[in-house]
Amino acid sequence: MSLFRTKNLDDMIATSRKPGGLAKVLGPFDLILMGIGAIVGTGIFVLTGTGAVTAGPALTLSFIVAAVACGFAALCYAEFASTVPVAGSIYTYSYATLGELAAWMIGWDLLLEYGLATSAVSVGWSGYFQSLISGFGIHLPVQLTAAPGALPGVTTWINLPALCIMLILTAMLSWGVRESARLNNIMVAIKIGVVLLFIAVGSRHVQPANWQPFLPYGYNGMLSAAALVFFAFIGFDAVTSAAEEVKRPERDLPIGIIGSLAACTVLYVVVSAIMTGIVPYQQFLGVDHPVSLALKYAGENWVAGFVDLGAILGMTTVILVMAYGQTRIIFAMSRDGLLPKRLSTVHPRFHTPFFATWLVGIVFGLIAAVVPLNVLTELINIGTLAAFSLVSIAVVILRKKRPDLKRAFRCPGVPVIPALAVIFCVMLMTYLSWFTWVAFVIWLAIGLVVYFGYARKHSLLN
Repeated sequence: MSLFRTKNLDDMIATSRKPGGLAKVLGPFDLILMGIGAIVGTGIFVLTGTGAVTAGPALTLSFIVAAVACGFAALCYAEFASTVPVAGSIYTYSYATLGELAAWMIGWDLLLEYGLATSAVSVGWSGYFQSLISGFGIHLPVQLTAAPGALPGVTTWINLPALCIMLILTAMLSWGVRESARLNNIMVAIKIGVVLLFIAVGSRHVQPANWQPFLPYGYNGMLSAAALVFFAFIGFDAVTSAAEEVKRPERDLPIGIIGSLAACTVLYVVVSAIMTGIVPYQQFLGVDHPVSLALKYAGENWVAGFVDLGAILGMTTVILVMAYGQTRIIFAMSRDGLLPKRLSTVHPRFHTPFFATWLVGIVFGLIAAVVPLNVLTELINIGTLAAFSLVSIAVVILRKKRPDLKRAFRCPGVPVIPALAVIFCVMLMTYLSWFTWVAFVIWLAIGLVVYFGYARKHSLLN
């Protein structure tokens, strides 16, 4: 039965190298900036405030715990991505190790994670954009600034800026990955400059007394914040989705994955320490612009304006990379017959999955336009944690099934490191709300219906 059959790894690698496929144009520098582009955004500019209210000054430890969980999973991702440089990320790796049903379910999970991530960040982008243009005296009609019901007591129809940014970035992705990478590299350089500017200016205003007590809510508060700010690290796995478009995947993919995660961890820890050192953590309650708030609190209003611009650019790159990752997962699932074949057609001129890219942009752009932010963010973390657990398990299985396989990068300490990745991810999942668990189970149940109703019948392995 195709239900439990795995794909042949050698055939998968050969397919990725056939002429006429995706263009191989990305190097290690592109991948590191792609990872930073996906990671540094909503997490550092928005979630740091919410995390500070939950954990207090111990938010720095929360980021470290989340980073450790991601780090263990990143080592597993690096082994898979460099060994099997095929589009599709964990979906593809699961297909080669755990079987078709497991691959379908994790692909279905990733469709939700990546799609809602682009929608959620688009809504956050819209808020910062409106704040920025209001400084120039420009105000959009309130009906066009938020989803229906997003603003209590105010009539709103659609979040037009969120929809527009999704469609603009969709056009960039459909025209070519090289062009998209160049745009991403420029915006990443600017937003990293803005973050470094905050560190340089904000560090002069730190009051160590604000770090006391360091653990006001104990270790439970710190771990709850870790489960929350885990969203801030979502994105490094999107680098693996570019596997088929990397010039030297066996070398460049591990560099891109581990390098981007390490750089972002340092930035998060330093920024959160400075923020909570400037502003007492209780004052971040209900604040959606905590970094610029800290600068205004310190009297550095001119720098706060640059931070708002950096936040807009930061969120732009997150949307760009997450939408890119989702289209490549859809491309891989379609190529396997689990989704309609039209979704894996490559444009003859742009060498991109043109139809799939526009489908993702339009669907999740509309979701961003009409669904409030709090609804969008419910399922993102749990889906990612589940994906990280599966890729860690898959590494151990592949070591047993194919010990002869040439591995350009080997995850150290197998099976201990993969086991630690699973333990950390499951621990963080237990700190998520029951509503998130129920909604996640419902989404997976819908996925099973789609699999047995369509995907299994059309699978190339069937």
